[in-house]
Amino acid sequence: MRRVVVTGLGAVTPVGNTVEEFWRGLTSGICGIELISSFDVSEMKAKIAAQVKKFDPTLYFEKKELRHTDLFAQYAVAAAEQAVADSGIKGQVEPTRFGVYIGSGIGGISTLLENHLKQEEGKKVSPFMVPMMIINMAAGLVSMRFGAKGPTLPIVTACATSSHSIGEAYRAIAHGYAEAILAGGTEAAVCPLTIAGFSSCMALTANEDPKTACIPFDRRRNGFVMGEGAAVLVLEEYEHALRRGAQIYAELGGYGNTSDAYHMTMPEPEAEGISRAITQAMEEAGVHADAHTYVNAHGTSTPLNDKTETMAFKKAFGEAAYQVAISSTKSMTGHMLGAAGAVEAVACVLALKDGTVPPTVGLQEPDPECDLDYIPGEARKMDVHTAVSTSLGFGGHNACLVFRRMED
Repeated sequence: MRRVVVTGLGAVTPVGNTVEEFWRGLTSGICGIELISSFDVSEMKAKIAAQVKKFDPTLYFEKKELRHTDLFAQYAVAAAEQAVADSGIKGQVEPTRFGVYIGSGIGGISTLLENHLKQEEGKKVSPFMVPMMIINMAAGLVSMRFGAKGPTLPIVTACATSSHSIGEAYRAIAHGYAEAILAGGTEAAVCPLTIAGFSSCMALTANEDPKTACIPFDRRRNGFVMGEGAAVLVLEEYEHALRRGAQIYAELGGYGNTSDAYHMTMPEPEAEGISRAITQAMEEAGVHADAHTYVNAHGTSTPLNDKTETMAFKKAFGEAAYQVAISSTKSMTGHMLGAAGAVEAVACVLALKDGTVPPTVGLQEPDPECDLDYIPGEARKMDVHTAVSTSLGFGGHNACLVFRRMED
């Protein structure tokens, strides 16, 4: 297998609309969760979300384009633009060897709802409704933007979407199907119907205090907070990156992909599926957990996820689980659904580069069943050699990515 490295990053998130803002926000412990202001939530159980703030789409689109581009696709193009600029890869890779793997869990649901309302009112449905709402359009628009004619695959595995997108892109490059791929995920699904739907299935917290609403691994946790945004990584074959003199952030060395085959929404109680995904990824990367390992956990702040993940880390890492530094950045970004794995992969890459691991903000009363080092409160300086990202999605989908620090 060929080696795969990360040469560019892009992010649009609730704590910053560039990678620099995002990383500064995470390492400063800034929480992007607020009361929802884009629609009336007075009669809703869940009233808060982590929404993108002050996003200016005209930095990336002509105004006429915006009328037929859903917000989830706008976020994807913005993050891809940032990643491509950061990597300097534009014009440096043969188009048929350049791909796009950008997925979304929900896609253009706002466009669907707006046009349904038009139809109910007897108005004309937009001719752009279908291309605006379909999930593959984010990857399609990005491929058009950059002339990427190689492997292009929008993956949909709920909250594991963008981790699987990155992992499958890694495999495509490693096995010789492409030289570089823009990989990640995007989501813009904070709307009345999705808030109501997730609330009805008892997934969202009803806590209205942004500081204590999303508190992964804390015994007071009682549901997740929806987030939105996008993140894209430029994955590139190592020798190709060297030949063009690219900056290299980290190496992506391992990927695990498993299924619980258990329940539509609940994780398998013995954590067999996710622990197996972690083990697969660690073995492929040729690394072992130790005091130089950082894990960006899925950490949703739901009662079942957090204790199940804790069990998975213990099964996969053994006694070394107590040496590993672990945090959930969802405590600041909320749960970005199909974009979560990608934005957390960016956090892993930057932890390797900067030697700083972001905290789990709001964690004050650890659950006795979540007894690992979950980095409460403040970021920590650390000599990180390996960074692991875990993702679990409705339907029992599990993913794990393992990044290694590039040595001089």
